[in-house]
Amino acid sequence: MNRKELDPEKSPGAAFGQRLRALRDERGWTQDELGVRMGCSGTHISAVETGRRSPTRRFAASADRVFGTGDRLERQSRAVRSTALLEGFPEYVTHEARAAEIRLYEVGVMPGILQTPQYATALNVRAVERGASTAEQADERISLVAERQAALLRTPLPLVFVVLDESCLRRPVGDRATMDAQLDKLIEFAALPNTVLQVAPFDMGDRRPLSLPLYILTMQNRSLVSYAESAQRGRLERDSASVVPLLTAYHQLQAEATSQAESVALIRQLRKGTS
Repeated sequence: MNRKELDPEKSPGAAFGQRLRALRDERGWTQDELGVRMGCSGTHISAVETGRRSPTRRFAASADRVFGTGDRLERQSRAVRSTALLEGFPEYVTHEARAAEIRLYEVGVMPGILQTPQYATALNVRAVERGASTAEQADERISLVAERQAALLRTPLPLVFVVLDESCLRRPVGDRATMDAQLDKLIEFAALPNTVLQVAPFDMGDRRPLSLPLYILTMQNRSLVSYAESAQRGRLERDSASVVPLLTAYHQLQAEATSQAESVALIRQLRKGTS
């Protein structure tokens, strides 16, 4: 029987297919036999293994159950489906959902974990209008915002530190009601027992140690993960030697930013239209 050779470096779909085939081969199962265990056809298994069909979340979860791989395949499948996201971000999200501490610095727009549904929708509607994404990709981004926020409600609650560049507050997104609701959400977030919210004001000038968005996670085992992106590229980093300097810069940013009380006061002023 001719078997199509798989190159896991070619795409996330190829990597998933190669992993699925390897797990199946380890057990000596045919595609039809795996299909019976998963409740689908051998033809479907073949299509996923060779990258002709993307694994749905349900398919990947079923494969995890059959192979006893926890949620590894389900997490890997996210990268296959997340075609609207920059490289590295789908994997970052899987770590974020399990992190003990989350540190974010965002510029220009609200970070996803703080976006209201209306704000997220307004952002993505404009992206579709500009031709920067398809309607399907916009729906994917909006769904991911909701998933990330739901994941924050786990037990125990993660500590979440957020520094927003002042541009996040002053850049209008959607109509006035959308921005008012978004500012209200920030105030509510700052009042939570497991959060800290600060604003990096424009007048920080050259004292600002970071100029691009940065996300840093501290995992339950105290290992570090960072994610940084530019307009066209994202990079996930798990090497502590590389992440620690970024964490140092983040702490410097927090020290220079306004306090949470001052930041909330500014947000309230903007909400009332007095700043």
